[in-house]
Amino acid sequence: MKAIQYSRFGGPDVLEIVETDQPSPGPGEVLIAVGAVGVNFFEVLMRQDRYVVTPALPFSPGVEIAGTIAALGEGVTTFSVGERVAAALYLAGVQSGGYAEYVAVSADVLVRLPEALSFAAGAALQVQGLTALHLLRSNPAAGRNVLISAAAGGVGSLLVQLAKRAGAKRVIAMASSNEKRALAQDIGADAGVDYTRPDWPEQVRALTDGAGPDLIFDASGGDIPAKCLALLAPFGRLVLYGPLSIADFRPDAEALKALIFGNRAVAGFSLLPHLAPERLAHDLGELFALVTAGELKLLPGGSFPLAQASAAHAALESRQTAGKLVLVP
Repeated sequence: MKAIQYSRFGGPDVLEIVETDQPSPGPGEVLIAVGAVGVNFFEVLMRQDRYVVTPALPFSPGVEIAGTIAALGEGVTTFSVGERVAAALYLAGVQSGGYAEYVAVSADVLVRLPEALSFAAGAALQVQGLTALHLLRSNPAAGRNVLISAAAGGVGSLLVQLAKRAGAKRVIAMASSNEKRALAQDIGADAGVDYTRPDWPEQVRALTDGAGPDLIFDASGGDIPAKCLALLAPFGRLVLYGPLSIADFRPDAEALKALIFGNRAVAGFSLLPHLAPERLAHDLGELFALVTAGELKLLPGGSFPLAQASAAHAALESRQTAGKLVLVP
């Protein structure tokens, strides 16, 4: 079969397509013919050796796939050959291998994919969808002014919609272009702010009647987290998720003083501790149902053939994309 791997760290060009043996499902496993695999920004960081974990080389990326069951391993009785499924490889302790034509994975992490959903949708909701869902479960938005960075991205676009569904008072979308802000407002944001403008914090204050946001979700990094902290309303909460969000976050003494006397909070978020295999079908099922009913929109970020994984990484790295990128074998 064909798979994507890299044998050295570097730019998108280090991704190469290779011929390798098709895996066989072991006991308790299934073999999936991959229909779509999600492309994530942390995979870009891993390829650059800038992630919190340095993978052993050669390495094949990919942690979220959707496809059709091609074969069953010994002892698998709850699924059948030909069924459409989504598979969160990372929940099976597998942090790689999804960029391939076939993947063998534990049946414990499979979730049936409704016929109404594409393989691309099934892949898109496993990392970004579950991240948005659990961010809001941990940090309720009802009745609050909510600021969301990267609001046209994979997580951000879902956060915008789920926050509105949860009863947010006002959702403000941060994005770098008119097109991305328009996309965010089309899916429910009440206003958009261009974070490349030096006066964006003043714009946010004006949109919140001078009070500042009660809840901020940020994964963008740079100087944005520190500015978000200064923007928080009293009793407000800044939630940082993703490795870039903390890379340059160095609050000074004045910011810390404001944190204390304003009863503000800074919280971190990591998806894996929120997940359990026995809850996966319920949580993904909730997202699948919302998308199927038209109550949650997935912004298509682009679909690339597996052989063009390097082009997909380059597009994601450019920060010019919106929504979710997928590879299609």
